[in-house]
Amino acid sequence: MSAFRQGLGEAGYIAGQNIAIEYRWAEGYYDRLPALAAELIGLRVAMIFAAGGPPSALAAKAATSSIPIVFSAVPDPVRLGLVASLGRPGGNVTGMSTFTADLEAKEVELLKELLPTIKTLVYLVNPTNPSGKLEAEAAATAGGAAGIKVQVLNAGTESDLESVFESWPNPDALIVAGEPFFDSQRSRIVALVARHATPAMYSWRENVALGGLISYGSSITDSYRKAGAYAGRILKGEKPADLPVMQPTKFDLTINLKTAKTLGISIPPTLLARADEVVE
Repeated sequence: MSAFRQGLGEAGYIAGQNIAIEYRWAEGYYDRLPALAAELIGLRVAMIFAAGGPPSALAAKAATSSIPIVFSAVPDPVRLGLVASLGRPGGNVTGMSTFTADLEAKEVELLKELLPTIKTLVYLVNPTNPSGKLEAEAAATAGGAAGIKVQVLNAGTESDLESVFESWPNPDALIVAGEPFFDSQRSRIVALVARHATPAMYSWRENVALGGLISYGSSITDSYRKAGAYAGRILKGEKPADLPVMQPTKFDLTINLKTAKTLGISIPPTLLARADEVVE
């Protein structure tokens, strides 16, 4: 949340000085979100920052139509019913969107470049996340276009994760959807993937720093900073209805060379040259 506070600071708001921040965390259990949103509304907060994508954003929107809400990392907020349009959100909600279909296609493209002979791919998704279906569809479409058979596997709890990897179908590669529950289980997922020696693509560099092979996605830090800046503008009197939904402009490609060596994968020089960060 330091990036969010940085964005607030750019608008002149410093936590502990001229603004107080109340934190609530569902720990990946999305059924807790409505109660947490109700708690914040009961505190009469001036606005809500719904971090972590669709689950928190939808819970906040369902809880209030008057308190301003800023969301982060929501794929297709129009289709999910959060805003009327990207340019003119309307209502009390705005924030940062993501390019789900384009992002999934790019991840498949990068895996194909990394593993030219790839034929099978597992896409790991959380079915309790409203954006999960959209992302799985985009991955399947991108895989089909590249001649790759995509199998979607669901995991919405810790036990689901264990079950998925106990009955692992031994694909050529794996894509792990970028979403809050998986983020809370980051170390466990990276360890489970390593146990099966499967090349895996993630959305965030943090997974690669822990030993994941490769990641491609928008910058979480950049998204949170911009959300903080929007929050500051709203606190100064601007309305969410008039603030266009932001689109990501910074995408990071991160590669772990040590993991590649362990898996016996030789990173193509052209791919390595395009990496924003290389973990050795």
